[in-house]
Amino acid sequence: MFVFSNFLMAVAKILDIGLSLYMWIIIGRAVISWVNPDPYNPIVRFLNTVTEPVLYPIRRRLPISFGGIDFSPIIVIFAIIFVRSFLVQTLYQFAARMGG
Repeated sequence: MFVFSNFLMAVAKILDIGLSLYMWIIIGRAVISWVNPDPYNPIVRFLNTVTEPVLYPIRRRLPISFGGIDFSPIIVIFAIIFVRSFLVQTLYQFAARMGG
């Protein structure tokens, strides 16, 4: 049973790191949108390519934009914080109880 416990612990850790990294990518995209970035810059293109599949459906379903401010990154960041607080912690606790 300790093998499955270690596996769950590893999955939780990888999920936690991946979600943290994606949250920082979303923050980078939001910060870079405050200026007029060059759309052909490789960093700008990477940020747009990685974040647009998540941000676009939120913008389409919840057109929350007051005064030109896009609130979809904030919604995604709150969702990431929720998943990290709920799912990742649940996996950690479940793995700890299984490991004995």
